Amino acid sequence: MGRKKVIEIVLDTETTGLDYTREKMVEFAAVRLENGKIKDEFQTLINPHQHIRKSSIAIHGITPEMVEDAPTEEEILPRILEFIGDYPIVAHNAIFDYSFLNEASLRVLGKELTNPRIDTQQMFKEIYPDLESHGLEALTKKFKVDLTNHHRAMADTMGLALAYPKLKKLYTQKYDWEVKQLDNVEYLLERYLRIQQTVTTLQSELQDLKSVFKLYFEQGGTPITSPTGETLIYSSKQSFGYDLQKIKDILEEVGALEKAVKVNTGFIDRLVSGGRLDEDKREIIREARQELTETRNVQIIKAGK
Repeated sequence: MGRKKVIEIVLDTETTGLDYTREKMVEFAAVRLENGKIKDEFQTLINPHQHIRKSSIAIHGITPEMVEDAPTEEEILPRILEFIGDYPIVAHNAIFDYSFLNEASLRVLGKELTNPRIDTQQMFKEIYPDLESHGLEALTKKFKVDLTNHHRAMADTMGLALAYPKLKKLYTQKYDWEVKQLDNVEYLLERYLRIQQTVTTLQSELQDLKSVFKLYFEQGGTPITSPTGETLIYSSKQSFGYDLQKIKDILEEVGALEKAVKVNTGFIDRLVSGGRLDEDKREIIREARQELTETRNVQIIKAGK
């Protein structure tokens, strides 16, 4: 019996902005994978008939002049959906590309996409949780795939299409191992809780040792170097609290505001969906959105909570 043909569509989009509810695609690219091998490809610029944000042009370099003679969303979407078919969609941070495609399908055809969605960023995080970055560039670098002309749709699609089969192999092996553990999940929870308690205990032990080291230095101790070369030193650092309103203009002037202030995105999401703001203010906040991500977590709720 011949090997079953597995078809997947690896794709990427470039857009006028980052809010899929009001922005549109300016470029689409996809390749058809059959059993991990590239068999066909499709790419197109798209005239969105709306403003392309400067922040987006700075990323992908697609200007209004470049899409002036390109097909419109209404003209090109049927060809895009024909290429995608009903096959699984593979993308890095798939919720972003999928949302733009789904919104376009609703506008043009009045129907939602039903394709399965495979997020390679989530897969990458599960296989290599210790990496500092899980972006496409980090993925292609990890699997030694050349990523040139990053942030153009076909270049990113090709880079992902070449890295994905290698990532999928590791992810499938991990998934198969996990499936075999399902019959043991009650025991594994007990084991997890024991490990968690051990980690908590070890963290407390480390803190106790650091307290001894701190006392040693405060009583005049000098740096100590271990036989393996690590050196124990002591330092103190003063820090201040700041009235942001008084220094905001200066930070903006020197281009340091974004680095100095970390936005509480969860609070802002709740603010937009709540009832405290009028629609004009909600609109301003929506216009400021910079990315769409999806997070899936398992939590353990302590007894009595």
